[in-house]
Amino acid sequence: MRMNIIQAIAQEFNKSKHAVAFTGAGISSESGIPTYRGEGGLWNKYDPNKYASISHFMKDSSYYWNFFLEVRYPQLKEVKPNSAHLALADLEALGKMETVITQNIDGLHQEAGSSDVIELHGTTRIIYCMDCGQEYDMEDIYPKLRTELPPLCEKCAGMLRPDVVFFGEMLDPDVLNLAYKAASESDFLIAIGSSLVVYPAAGIPVQAKQSGALLAIINREPTPMDHLADWVINDRAGQVLPQIVEHIKNL
Repeated sequence: MRMNIIQAIAQEFNKSKHAVAFTGAGISSESGIPTYRGEGGLWNKYDPNKYASISHFMKDSSYYWNFFLEVRYPQLKEVKPNSAHLALADLEALGKMETVITQNIDGLHQEAGSSDVIELHGTTRIIYCMDCGQEYDMEDIYPKLRTELPPLCEKCAGMLRPDVVFFGEMLDPDVLNLAYKAASESDFLIAIGSSLVVYPAAGIPVQAKQSGALLAIINREPTPMDHLADWVINDRAGQVLPQIVEHIKNL
């Protein structure tokens, strides 16, 4: 039964003209990045009302930068794209997929080789000055944290922040509109590793479906959108996506 679903998804990729992937924390957890919710999630160890809140960041950014120093940077330096990230890059290289829309902020899709990536929640890998707009790579900021907490802009001594969407902030409307446009124009959307409960991002697969696209969901656990999907596989993306790619190559 499962192999039939994998074959059906491969066939859909093969005939699709505008396939889009929508990814969540589950795909990056297979690289060793903890999800936020559930057993072993970051929110069980670190208070999201502090490290992930814009109001707390503006009041005391040192909490976030300590988290970045002790957890986030070492994590991003250690992890690598997994077989699911690489499979999505392969699909793009094969001309079978146009765009990856992601809720993740780790940059692993780009590192794997995907070139058209819409990052709904921004990226941890870019730091910028809230005063002058000067941008820095995370590699530039990490050494400063050992002697300067919080770090300041080298150009104007302004306040630095990661290029991510904190709690209490709206998603960039231009980025969100771009994602919804890609979903609306797709004829096939595959949602991977997302619980599909966080809005407005979770509405993207719904938008695709309402616009006439077929929908596949790959996630370890059931999601509230499963009833909308044409195909559902409850398993690790790193196991499923490479099989889909192999089937496409053999078609």
